Formats: sequence, C-alpha cells, structure tokens
Amino acid sequence: MQLHFKESGQGRAVILLHGLFGSSDNWHSIALRLAESFHVFALDQRNHGQSPHSVEMNYSLMADDVNEFMAARGIEKSFVIGHSMGGKTAMQFALQFPERVEKLIVSDMAPRAYLPSHDKIFTALLALDLKSFSARQHIEDALAPEIPNLVLRRFLLKNLGRDSAGNFFWKINLRGLSDNYPKLGEAISSGKTFSKPTLFIRGGKSKYIGADDEILIRELFPQAQIKTIVEASHWIHADKPEEFLKLVLDFL
Repeated sequence: MQLHFKESGQGRAVILLHGLFGSSDNWHSIALRLAESFHVFALDQRNHGQSPHSVEMNYSLMADDVNEFMAARGIEKSFVIGHSMGGKTAMQFALQFPERVEKLIVSDMAPRAYLPSHDKIFTALLALDLKSFSARQHIEDALAPEIPNLVLRRFLLKNLGRDSAGNFFWKINLRGLSDNYPKLGEAISSGKTFSKPTLFIRGGKSKYIGADDEILIRELFPQAQIKTIVEASHWIHADKPEEFLKLVLDFL
C-alpha cells in the first residue's frame, strides 16, 4: 500500500492524517504553517484521495500503512497528528509502533467505539448515478434533500473527479468505505499503552470526546493532556486554525 502524500518543509518529521471522506488537502493551511519548522508529510489514507483502493480497511491495517510509508521514506521517528478517523489511525499506530512516534496529537477523537452517524451520507452518495450528470452543480443540487448542509455537501464533492471523456467518478473508494464503515467505528484495540507525550484536542461544540472518555484515554495514553478549544466544532483545525496551531506548536 503505497500511500499518496504531500511533502513540505525541512527538519523533524510530522505526519498528518485526515478524517473520513477527507484527503491530504484538508491539512493544506496547517501543513504550510508547520512546514516553517518541520518536515511535513500529509498522507492520503487507503481508499481516500489518490491513495490505492482496497476491499480491506481497519485501523490495524491503516497503522501498517503508515509504518510502511515511513520505512519507504527512511523516516525513523515522527510526530503524528490525526483528526477524527485519522486520529484513530494515529492512536493505533502509536500503540502498534511506539518506537516510531516521538509525540502523538489526536484531534477530536477518543479511542472508544462510536455509533454509526454517516449512514445517510453513504446512502445518498451511493444512490447517485454519476454518468447522468453533466455538471458538478447538478450533483450538489441532487444531494441537497438528503444532505442539506451546503458546507458538508461541498466537502464531500471534493472527492469527485472527471475522466478524459468528461465523466464524473469518485476518487475515494466509496463502496469500500461503505462496506468497511462498521470497522471504522470500532474501538482501538491494543493490549499495550503508549507512554510518550500525547495531546488530545477537543472542540467545545463537539461531542466526540466526553468526560467519560478521559478515563479510557488515560488508560491507553498515560501521559495524555486533554485541551479544549471552546468555540470549535469537530473540525477544529478548520474552525479555529490559530488556536489549534498554538496548541500543536507549544506541545511539539
């Protein structure tokens, strides 16, 4: 699994991992700022962006993907930052390969299991007959009844591509993501702990990390700090990039 990535900066390595339906592009502005001090690698996880598609997908495999990426690039150790699904990949990676991680940062995700909350999105996207559309705007309009949030629709449609004949296609492995979605909601599994410095950043307007989650977080990550950006939603680095960057840079 040779993951696609975007590289910038020089210095000690930082690996950025995006969330579900996302790509390395989601980290663009954050990566540029981090690249002033670090060698930044923003990855497309399997079945996302320009990375290979696979019928298999779980956090252990995605942690293996990151390990293989680092080995192929000759990166011995890295700071690892993950948001949402990428946060779970980052946690799993730190637990499986602790020698590879200098410090861990998890953005708005706990190591517990989550109830499915994207089924409606999968149903709406899979129902589209992309061959019948001639314009992106028509696809956006077709999704509006099931996905009324315009920002969310436009985020999802970043995954659209067009072939040489002008036909739309999904750059993500939409069917593969849908089939493996239950696994993406599972808790992180490990009989180990990660004892190095760890920072969890949660959004004050998000419910992804609750008070009850702090117990499990500190069981698996005994050095964990938990910080809250009060006015941020689940998309912390997009909502409050300056506050997010300050926490990240101070911690690193």
